[in-house]
Amino acid sequence: MTVQAIDAACRRVDQGRMQMDGSRKHSPKHFATTACWLALLLAPIAAFAMDAADRIGVPGPIRFGDTEFALQWVSNPSPELYKQEYVPAGQRVERYDSMLLIDVRPLGADLAQTARAMIEQIEARKATDPVANFEVLVNEAGDEVLLDFLMSAPDASGVIVEWNAYRYRRGPGGQGTTMVGISRRGYGDAARAFLVDLKARRAQDIATLSALPGFEIRLPAPAR
Repeated sequence: MTVQAIDAACRRVDQGRMQMDGSRKHSPKHFATTACWLALLLAPIAAFAMDAADRIGVPGPIRFGDTEFALQWVSNPSPELYKQEYVPAGQRVERYDSMLLIDVRPLGADLAQTARAMIEQIEARKATDPVANFEVLVNEAGDEVLLDFLMSAPDASGVIVEWNAYRYRRGPGGQGTTMVGISRRGYGDAARAFLVDLKARRAQDIATLSALPGFEIRLPAPAR
């Protein structure tokens, strides 16, 4: 998919609809889908948060399927971005197997712009990652986008393979965006088994993510 095609698709999201291959609709939750291929370096996990105090009104734990995820990492580098990361008991954000993420951007880019920016970053790295691919899902109402993608990067263990599903919706008060995501990783020699298991887990995780109720985001009052 070219950047121009992505841009056209996102314009249709702005208009509250997505039309792919006529009017076909696909599950979960009647998402329409278009598949693309990409590559993306694994985003490094920032390990310098001073604390894990909730800043968005979602302290956790969050139940995803049969697993509870506890808040472990928080970042608020500016009033335009709040990031929180949650992992199961016994895991660390620096080297996790499973993670839930919530990003809140209360200002600036809207739903389509935020999703388009992420897709363009991924598309720009298309030649660097031999296993990477992604799929874009947009709901019938056109007010949510789900980006489902796989990527890898070198690691001390040999390789990290990471699969993510990011669900974008409008932010607090209908402004900006809120992203809720699930991330899974396999390391080194276990990466192959991770990819085999992903065939069954992927659809289940997307369905679970799609069914999560919207969180009531409560941001701190602006400093005066």
